Amino acid sequence: MATETGAAKTLARDKIPPGPHSSLAKNIGGELRRVTRDPLGFFTHCARTYGDVTAMRYFNFHSYFINHPDLIEDVLITNARKFHKGRVLLANKALFGDGLLTSEGNFWLRQRRLAQPAFHRARIAAYADTMVRYTERLLETWRDGEERDIHEEMMRVTLQIVGKTLFDADVAKDAHEVGRSLELLLELGADFGRAILIPQWLPTPKNIRKARAIRKLDKIIFRIIEERRASGHDAGDLLSMLLAARDDDGSCMTDKQLRDESITLFLAGHETTANALSWTWWLLAQNPTAEKKLHAELDSLLGGRAPTLDDVAKLHYTELVLTESLRLYPPAWGTARVAIEDHEVGGYPLRKGMGVALSQWVMHRDPRWFDAPEEFLPERWEDGLVKRLPRFAYFPFGGGPRQCIGNTFALMEATLVLATIAQYYRFRLVEGHPVVPLPSITLRPRHGIRAILESR
Repeated sequence: MATETGAAKTLARDKIPPGPHSSLAKNIGGELRRVTRDPLGFFTHCARTYGDVTAMRYFNFHSYFINHPDLIEDVLITNARKFHKGRVLLANKALFGDGLLTSEGNFWLRQRRLAQPAFHRARIAAYADTMVRYTERLLETWRDGEERDIHEEMMRVTLQIVGKTLFDADVAKDAHEVGRSLELLLELGADFGRAILIPQWLPTPKNIRKARAIRKLDKIIFRIIEERRASGHDAGDLLSMLLAARDDDGSCMTDKQLRDESITLFLAGHETTANALSWTWWLLAQNPTAEKKLHAELDSLLGGRAPTLDDVAKLHYTELVLTESLRLYPPAWGTARVAIEDHEVGGYPLRKGMGVALSQWVMHRDPRWFDAPEEFLPERWEDGLVKRLPRFAYFPFGGGPRQCIGNTFALMEATLVLATIAQYYRFRLVEGHPVVPLPSITLRPRHGIRAILESR
């Protein structure tokens, strides 16, 4: 952006977007408390009340919340080089290290290039049978009429799948321990005020619990990496691909880099897919017409047999169901950036060091782009809606160079798990059980989803 001088510079500095401006004293119990307690409601309120650009302030940290596809595209793609990851994610760098989720610049580019072959379509396709096999194992433990926590069940099966495909750990104790530690860390990560204000080195009870869980994760993953390096065995899993990856100069990932990428992939392949499936079952249980159409497609195409990779592209209504579920309950519900250069957003000056926040949750429910935005309507996608929408009106996996590297893996896994289970069971929700979104790093049901299993 051109350098401004004199009166023009003063005017630009004074040009501030509308927003819930407050004094420092009010801020302690105002914006920060609201965004911490109910970020989904807070950001929705900002978009509906103040428009496409909202000014926010948390003590001395200034940020804009943006809610228009063109503005989001400008930040995530057109001028992506002017931004780094946001403060909340960086506050969790002790967990993710310098993996693809948090690293920047040339180091991120190198890691992305090294990791990309592990997510080649042919490699991902080889995991289809594993996904179906572990889902069938889950079904063997279910009985008609039982009450189960559907979120817990989806966490269990996706944990087993990622344990096998990432570490070649066959439902191992290791994968279970990694999953438990990661779940605790994500719960702690839901407190955004704490992430912004409290230094990670401060020995608070939560910081101590967090450090203990990270040490446990590190011990397990470094041991797996050491054993695999010593054996030299290609197990056909993602870890083997990462170990074998070589840069142009012949260098490979260090143990620390392998650890960081493993944690990131574990989150992407376990937590986010389990959440997407959980919300999908919850939505289907409340929408019998959509559920009936899904069952009809599965009965017609599969006729009771296990789905295969070749079936994924043919399960058209199943795809619509997942697309609509990801619209209403995107596992990646929001993201943030910090400006590393001066920029302009929606006609407002954004200074170096200021933040930009955006939310899939809010954008996906914007009535400008979606009719009846709060309703679960898989049919809305039938006539090529996604191609008619602005690029960032629907973006469950993010966008630009930082788009989720595992989106193909996640969609294939969700499709196969959904198709396998829905052939045998439907779910009747337990009356009175609260189902409330918990917007941590991912969007999970705070109290789980209790349901009665009903055999079809």
